[in-house]
Amino acid sequence: MIKRLLNSVGRWLDARLGFRESILPVLTHPIPRRAAGPLGWWYVFGSASITLLAIQVVTGIGLALVYVPTADKAYESLLYLNNEHPLGGLLRAMHYYAGSGMVVMVLAHLTQVFLHGAYKYPRELTWVMGVFLLLCTLGMFFSGQVLRWDPDAYWGLAVAGSMAGRVPYAGPQVVRLVLGGPVIGGDSLSRFFTLHVFVIPGSLGLFIVLHLWLVLKRGISEPPVPGQVVDPGTYDERYEEELKHGVPFLGDAMLKDVFFSAAVVIAVVALAALLGPKGPTGPPDPTLGGANPRPEWPFLWLFALLSLSPPAAETFIILVFPVLLIVALLLVPFVSNRGERAPSRRPVAVLLVIVTYATLGVLTYQGITSPWSPKMTAWSGDPIPEAIVKTLSPLQLQGAVMLQNKNCRNCHALEGIGGRRGPDLTTVGARLTRDQLIDQISNGTPGGGNMPAYGEQVKPAEMTALVDFLVSLRPPGRPAAASSP
Repeated sequence: MIKRLLNSVGRWLDARLGFRESILPVLTHPIPRRAAGPLGWWYVFGSASITLLAIQVVTGIGLALVYVPTADKAYESLLYLNNEHPLGGLLRAMHYYAGSGMVVMVLAHLTQVFLHGAYKYPRELTWVMGVFLLLCTLGMFFSGQVLRWDPDAYWGLAVAGSMAGRVPYAGPQVVRLVLGGPVIGGDSLSRFFTLHVFVIPGSLGLFIVLHLWLVLKRGISEPPVPGQVVDPGTYDERYEEELKHGVPFLGDAMLKDVFFSAAVVIAVVALAALLGPKGPTGPPDPTLGGANPRPEWPFLWLFALLSLSPPAAETFIILVFPVLLIVALLLVPFVSNRGERAPSRRPVAVLLVIVTYATLGVLTYQGITSPWSPKMTAWSGDPIPEAIVKTLSPLQLQGAVMLQNKNCRNCHALEGIGGRRGPDLTTVGARLTRDQLIDQISNGTPGGGNMPAYGEQVKPAEMTALVDFLVSLRPPGRPAAASSP
């Protein structure tokens, strides 16, 4: 009885919506047989990306019902979601980790397509749509960080405004376009809320539709075979012949997509439940002197590159370098759209992927650890090791307190604990003499280096105690550093 009723409803809906004529051909379209076999696991990243986007849309709708995109209410509404609203924290966490996962999946998909040469004829535009999808995904991530409206969001937006201000001639106009005015405020938050909720998701939807339409029209690329080259004159005929012996997508290939996407969803839910929501870390106070903002993890490599590069290169890295990267990605299928596809026959492509990810990995690690950046909580959170304190004289103890209270530990470590912007001071007494220490503290690093001059901020008695403490910092049995002849 129920089965007949469901069949009747299904036939009624199909007669009006035409599911069999529109959806079924999409699900049953033929694909190369080898793409549905064991090698088909290389093709699951695209479907996982769409699944993660669906999670973001669903969770984003739920968050938008509570989030208040105004400068005076955004922070409080996020705290309410985290701590009071039923499942609000889990919803925020799932939204964040689904976004992180989508960045990973889109990058994995592009890397697989590049290594397998699937961007070559006749799928050049399919690759181009994929590049635009990556840019939109990164745009979603950055705009989402702004909506957290905490110190990282505020200062990240300040950096974005500074970058926009470097545009020749049109800098002030671009800043107003980015910030919604000359300074960061409620208009900035409203603008990025519109970008994050409407503009970028709409663009993502458009590019996904175009990308899938191109996949259906041009087909998915067959797994590469060494020696089987792409020749635009003969490829179409060979591919059509391969599809005659192909299999429908609705089968083993779709099962792989469903299985992998389900595993990704489970991972997102598990991470959200275990780690909780991301931020906010505090109110967006522009006068907060202890703020040590950094971008989200997909942009840490650029943060590190800027921090490690000389000031003269900043404008090039900010304005020119990203454009060159995007143009290079877009030109890939037009520079090389024929020839070998197998990675074993394309060592330059494999080496390029290895070097790129190694570079991104090293720069991202540098961005996470950021040894050039002060550890703003070290003066209060990293006490002087007990092994050092228990051997000090009263005067040296005064110097130790001085070192701690003047925030020196934010940049200098003791026994590896503290900031890393400056050198570790554990053995400084064996390296620098008393006069050299006084000169370093008073005048800072010559030539405008990392350490500023503190001569006018330290009284003579304080200088005596501080230097006496620093001179005592040396390995057991080692004499204090002596002046060279």
